[in-house]
Amino acid sequence: MELIKPGTRIPFTKYRKIAVAVSTAVNLAVLILLFVKGPNLGVDFAGGTVVHLKFQQPTAIARIRQGLETIGLGSAVIQDFGQPGENEYLVRLDRTAVELGALGEQVKKALAGQFGPEAFQVRRIESVGAKIGEDLRRRGVLSVIFATIMMGAYIWVRFELRFGLGAIIALVHDVLVTVGALLLANYEFDLTIIAALLTIVGFSVNDTVVVCDRIRENMRKIRRDTLENIINLSINETLSRTILTTSTTLLVLLALYFLGGAVIRPFAFSLLVGFISGVYSTIFIASPVILLWEKKARA
Repeated sequence: MELIKPGTRIPFTKYRKIAVAVSTAVNLAVLILLFVKGPNLGVDFAGGTVVHLKFQQPTAIARIRQGLETIGLGSAVIQDFGQPGENEYLVRLDRTAVELGALGEQVKKALAGQFGPEAFQVRRIESVGAKIGEDLRRRGVLSVIFATIMMGAYIWVRFELRFGLGAIIALVHDVLVTVGALLLANYEFDLTIIAALLTIVGFSVNDTVVVCDRIRENMRKIRRDTLENIINLSINETLSRTILTTSTTLLVLLALYFLGGAVIRPFAFSLLVGFISGVYSTIFIASPVILLWEKKARA
């Protein structure tokens, strides 16, 4: 299926300076936001306990807090969770379930006394110690950095150093854009988000491999043309495949985002942003880096 007619010549590299300037500004803004605001760490990374509650009817947070006061949890952070109308709430504690002892039964008993046993469900209780959370956070960040470097090394070995460098810069761009979107949306950073970032790295490098492979193939076939024209030709030739692959993937992610529930929504959101950014960075970040490398080499 060809969405882009053969012979189409969209001059993508013509807009590379604008794209690089915009992407640089966005990435710098994300770094500033990351250090100024800081990520909203989930229980996986910050430590403590989170209790996920689902009520049959809309329930005021003040009433939930009142119910939990009977077991000494009235000072816990309680917030809405998910979309309006889902009646889901998260209760956050800075202590672990081990310290609290039989937390689930305590919560059920306390809320049953306030609302009745059929009015709610305790969907999950997650508890992580502070030291374990810190270790998970460190390992999570290192795994994303290591995966990005290894993907760039793979591109370098398979193609050339300039292709690998372009891939690494594009992957860093995609991760930062996704992190920035998560910060703005105020989603929690936990192990699910680390899994999403690693998935984005894998997806983005897959698209980069396809484009780089076509560039290398065209460089062998068209020796007299400029590298800029070869890059544009290669991107145009792979554009139908890129649009089809990405659009079908995005349809699945949109279904997950809207229908998958509140727990999986941050994961789907991360992939939506990361996959779109991955397509953009392959065209407007990785490819211009190859072109810039070529010009520096000839200078």
